[in-house]
Amino acid sequence: MKNYDKLLNDLAPKEFNKKGILWVVFLVMVIIAGLIAYIDQIIKGQEVTNLRDYMLWGVYISNFVYFVATSFVGAIAVAILRLTGKEWRTPIVRIAEIITVAAIIMAGITIIIDMARPDRLLNLFIHARIQSPITWDVFIIPTFMTVAILLLFFPLIPDLALLKNYFKDKKPKSSKVYGFFALNWKGSAKQKSILSQSIKVVATLIIPVGIILQTIDAWLFSTTYRVGWDSSSLAPYFIAGAAVAGVGALVAVIYVVRKSLSLEEYITEMHFEKMGRLLALTCMIYLYFTINEYFLPLITAKKDEALHLQTLFEGHYATLFWMVTIGGLIIPIFLLLFKKGRKPKTMFVISLIVVVTSWWKRFIIVTPTLLHPFLPIQGVPESWHEYYPSLHEWIITFATLAMALLIITLLVRYLPVIPIQRTADEQEANENNSNVAS
Repeated sequence: MKNYDKLLNDLAPKEFNKKGILWVVFLVMVIIAGLIAYIDQIIKGQEVTNLRDYMLWGVYISNFVYFVATSFVGAIAVAILRLTGKEWRTPIVRIAEIITVAAIIMAGITIIIDMARPDRLLNLFIHARIQSPITWDVFIIPTFMTVAILLLFFPLIPDLALLKNYFKDKKPKSSKVYGFFALNWKGSAKQKSILSQSIKVVATLIIPVGIILQTIDAWLFSTTYRVGWDSSSLAPYFIAGAAVAGVGALVAVIYVVRKSLSLEEYITEMHFEKMGRLLALTCMIYLYFTINEYFLPLITAKKDEALHLQTLFEGHYATLFWMVTIGGLIIPIFLLLFKKGRKPKTMFVISLIVVVTSWWKRFIIVTPTLLHPFLPIQGVPESWHEYYPSLHEWIITFATLAMALLIITLLVRYLPVIPIQRTADEQEANENNSNVAS
């Protein structure tokens, strides 16, 4: 018989401490500020932003691309961790799936925020044109969102049944909620078979859906034929960048969850060692595509493209470009090659740098290209020649990031971030193997 007492005491959701409450209050305040700014934007129109005829997307679409990229961590976790069947991945996968759900929800919301007329949202469905990649995005995002939520929910069912009994006397209301979502789970052989098959289906499905989502996101750019986006390798470039952003976010969240919930026994240095190697690998792949995307065209660049590259390498955006390339890729790769660089605290710092530079990388992808239009910028105010997000745009952007963090925080608060049932099964299997070996 399995002993769930220790696992439930360690892994069952716990109340927020003072720091947790302050964190939630802070996030809510940022979100409220964003809502006020967005309502003002709707009332006054896009004039409160610095979006103009040339800068059509700006920081909002940079944020959207970042959320889409971060959501790819679910596909990575499934492809590399869940479907491989390796036991070490057990404490990692659910956290990755939580990040995926939060990121893809916010990606959908960010698209609405970018619309000057959100009341016309239904027109994207009613008047959809199959020729437009935007139409594909409109349908692939809800599809990916559905698969991501199912992939988070299905493996939770046995744990929810355990929590129902665990909180039966301590918190009857919580017990009823967990029991409702446990779907009358009894742990019978038939239920286990159905659940196992369901998990395999959605786990297998999220990989191609995730790749399609990243590809369509890239096609939204490359099909415009603009300098800087007119590239047949933009889709794999986006996928490689999404892997870096996703794994970086996963490492950062794992560290915070481990420390705040005292899960050092379950999320060990070994997990950071393996995640460090994975992050180093994704950074190397993305660095290769970066060289392929930016540095090789220097040899054959046409006049307009050469001007665009000059802007990135030594012009207005040079500081930002080299910061995200050197600081967000080259330095992390170098540090992660050493064992000390793969220690928890060092990994946390590296992951934060990767996450921040990944966001700025999306800003670089969007902004310089839009400021190199087909026709020269002329006959317009001087301010249109450059783009700096307005206060409204920054407040709304920070609010969307805060909302993503709030979703992650609440899911971590009310769900067991480490699978209880699977951990118990693995511990029993290891004990049996030890007994057989002895």
